[in-house]
Amino acid sequence: MIVELISVGTELLLGNIVNTNAAFLAEQCAALGLSCFYQTVVGDNAERLCETIEKALERSDVLILSGGLGPTQDDITRDMVAKVLGKDLVLDEHSKERIRLFFAGRGQSIPDNNWRQAYKPDGAVVIDNENGTAPGLILSEKGKHIFLLPGPPNELKPMFTEQMMPYLQKLEEAVIFSVTVKLCGIGESQAETDILDLLEGQTNPTMAPYAKTGEVHLRVTAKAVTEGEARRLVQPMVEELKNRFGHKVYTTQEEVTLEQAVAELVRERGWKLATAESCTGGMLAARLTRVPGVSAVFETGLVTYANETKSALLGVKEDTLSAFGAVSPETAREMAEGLAERGGAEVALSITGIAGPDGGSADKPVGLVYIGCRVKDKTVVKECRFGGSREKIRESSVAAALTLARSCILKEKGEK
Repeated sequence: MIVELISVGTELLLGNIVNTNAAFLAEQCAALGLSCFYQTVVGDNAERLCETIEKALERSDVLILSGGLGPTQDDITRDMVAKVLGKDLVLDEHSKERIRLFFAGRGQSIPDNNWRQAYKPDGAVVIDNENGTAPGLILSEKGKHIFLLPGPPNELKPMFTEQMMPYLQKLEEAVIFSVTVKLCGIGESQAETDILDLLEGQTNPTMAPYAKTGEVHLRVTAKAVTEGEARRLVQPMVEELKNRFGHKVYTTQEEVTLEQAVAELVRERGWKLATAESCTGGMLAARLTRVPGVSAVFETGLVTYANETKSALLGVKEDTLSAFGAVSPETAREMAEGLAERGGAEVALSITGIAGPDGGSADKPVGLVYIGCRVKDKTVVKECRFGGSREKIRESSVAAALTLARSCILKEKGEK
């Protein structure tokens, strides 16, 4: 089936809000085996929204609209869908009661305009919103299916995955099963080159590469009559990818992140891990502490931004800083080794670099980053050169540090 995404909101057109909902929904639809050929962003304009809905109904089987379900006058998605379908808006008593309870539970009076959210196009299925006041809606008309979702991501994502996805799954007679093979330590271009023959010859299962910061994800999807058959179709492709990429595959589990995979390697060995950061300002430690139970392995995280703290807290020699500078392989090495010696962690990671936009030179341009990794008694320093914004360079540095840590841990045990 063909699905079309329509994101509603003038704030999206103006760039005031980044449209993360479209990315999320597109990925979820791909996992369901739905073909997405069009995505549209339309402002809070009745005429243009109606035109967009009408055009989408001509070319797609499923429409997913996000945004425009709020209580204010510019929230018109519900009204325009009803208009296009020729349906009246009717009061849904269940939604009205939920809105009443939502405000009562917070000890707040109910603004009159919030009652607008209790109305639905006649015949629509109401989907309760467990995180807000705007219910979702599902309509089926003449073989077309329309899904309306609230705009805030913390409302949209759980509503879609927990309540709307089962409806979408029922629309497809076949069962869809996917496995995501996650790679690190390889770029998107090289990964695609290595699997070009598989991409060109794919039928069922299919494979789609997705580039992430410092990672490449390969989603393998099969369609079959039963889930068991779909799983059997997927497995040979997954095994082939493991054979081709070897240790670069860090997981085939959707929920496992790179930081989680690194933390698990450390935990399996009964080790401790510590970090010392300069240009990333604690971003590496922040990613690690997202992992549930990481306190069992994560010992300490230091932000040694100034040269004085690199010396005082990590023992980086003043002569080293004077001769080579803060952004150098020598400083990265001493940061990692000093951290390991002072904290006793078997795995010590350091990052020092120039994130920009200023501070670069011909010899040391913006984006130059050195990462140090000490595992037991061996230290490795890697030079990286990243492009993009300050934030992108910092994010890339963290991903590279995690990748280096994983590689060094595996090498220490002869697994690489």
